[in-house]
Amino acid sequence: MAIGYNDKAEENEFEDKVIHINRCAKVVKGGRRFSFAAIVVVGNKKGQVGVGLGKANEVPEAIKKAGKRARKALITVPLHGSTIPHEITGTFGASSVLMKPAPEGSGVIASSTVRAILEAAGVKNILTKSLRRDNPHNVVRATFEALNALRSLSDIAKSRGKTVSDLQG
Repeated sequence: MAIGYNDKAEENEFEDKVIHINRCAKVVKGGRRFSFAAIVVVGNKKGQVGVGLGKANEVPEAIKKAGKRARKALITVPLHGSTIPHEITGTFGASSVLMKPAPEGSGVIASSTVRAILEAAGVKNILTKSLRRDNPHNVVRATFEALNALRSLSDIAKSRGKTVSDLQG
């Protein structure tokens, strides 16, 4: 019984946000049959974020499936205070997303798709630019590719065989 309680507490820690809902129509003998695809981002605002795609004949079911898939695909984003450690560009398909660290008080300057992901991850100050195409599926994947490629200062120091103070000074 205690295990189920912990699972619920862990689920409540993550916040869901629907990024995009797509309606698809299939023409059948009786008319059109609609189905829905939803992109949902989940995050705990402490550096963990995930995104999922769910498809179903009803919108709530598609959102539920997408949320479940997003919780299985969580990644950890290295944060440097309330921003990212360094500038990075993520590309997927024809979409590119450029992200730059920003000083305190700048806020999240991003498109709605990228903003939802970064806020769920806990980033509070960042400058972003969506380059080339704005297909939400590709923008989401490009954003995640960039967040996955981020490295913290301690990771960089370890790979170079130095200490963090050597890199800073």
